[in-house]
Amino acid sequence: MKVLMSMILVMLAFSAFGQETQRLDVSTVVQKEESFINDAGEEKTRLVAAESVTPGETVFYTITFKNIGDESADNVVITNPIAESLVYIDGSAFGPGAEIEFSVDSGKTYGRASDLTVAEDGTTRAAENKDFTHVRWVMQGNLAAGAQGTARFAAVLQ
Repeated sequence: MKVLMSMILVMLAFSAFGQETQRLDVSTVVQKEESFINDAGEEKTRLVAAESVTPGETVFYTITFKNIGDESADNVVITNPIAESLVYIDGSAFGPGAEIEFSVDSGKTYGRASDLTVAEDGTTRAAENKDFTHVRWVMQGNLAAGAQGTARFAAVLQ
């Protein structure tokens, strides 16, 4: 059964924080891989708009942000929830110049993936990809006026 991408997009919300958040222009693109045959007859893949997604397919979230202010933006943090119907793909998050953190408690606390734990059945265990509820990118420097950045992660639709 196909799941319309709009259902996933409804679950998608992101936020950008800085000294003045109105100075950041943030946009998100959701894509999936599509196979095609090139002119040489070779099978290749490319990213296309994820208008519909089937369980088991991977979706790629690309978040771009630009400082549209006249001064540098300090303490820039980009946060993106991971919909309950998605499971984060280990190692897929990247963002040049940013520290990547995850949450397993709906965004209340964040940490490195390897440091997170989950209480389950009266015991505590190491968090797994399926436990991640949010991913965030904490910029390690200021974002200069006019500068832009990119953050990305991938997840599988369950």
